Amino acid sequence: MFTGIIEEIGEIAAISASGDGWRLTVHAPKAAADAVHGESIAVSGVCLTVVGSAETTFDADVMKQTLDVSALGAVQVGTRVNIEKAMPVGARLGGHIVQGHVDGVGTVLEVRPGAQWRVLRISLPAELAALVVDKGSISVAGTSLTVSAVSAPGAVVQDEHWFEVSLIPETLDATILGTLEPGDIVNLETDILARHVERLLAFRSAPEGGSR
Repeated sequence: MFTGIIEEIGEIAAISASGDGWRLTVHAPKAAADAVHGESIAVSGVCLTVVGSAETTFDADVMKQTLDVSALGAVQVGTRVNIEKAMPVGARLGGHIVQGHVDGVGTVLEVRPGAQWRVLRISLPAELAALVVDKGSISVAGTSLTVSAVSAPGAVVQDEHWFEVSLIPETLDATILGTLEPGDIVNLETDILARHVERLLAFRSAPEGGSR
């Protein structure tokens, strides 16, 4: 379990084939310093299991399904990534509940600079649109953010669904979000509470004796 509060910006140091997936070596000195085999570390919002570590790096295997549905499938050596270690029991929940289970990816549509902040507009897959609400929480590349605007529910074309987040200077400096430009792809994880409500309502509205 994570909170979406990024602890450091890491960098992909090596990529090697591992079956039909990849083994990533991530340069992240803070995370690697006390990393142990089997623990979970979120890499730009994707929960990965540590399979090895050195003084400043850790290794993690990424299966093909994860590469196919997340932005990790496009990383290269040198790609910068957000890093967060799992939340210890008893810690304060500074962001929101983030599982590290990516729901899909979005494309940065627009970057609007402000005096001391920056607004990002990001596309939203149609199947996720109902789960994102104004002033609600969303994880973008593993970063816990508050939605500041969202497209109207009547959009019928996937490209018409979007949401916006407003980034303060701390977020711009402490995460990779400050380097994003239009066209960049980011991992998205919607609020787990919204996903549970959607599933519950689907069963409540299903025909008697049917399944969905």
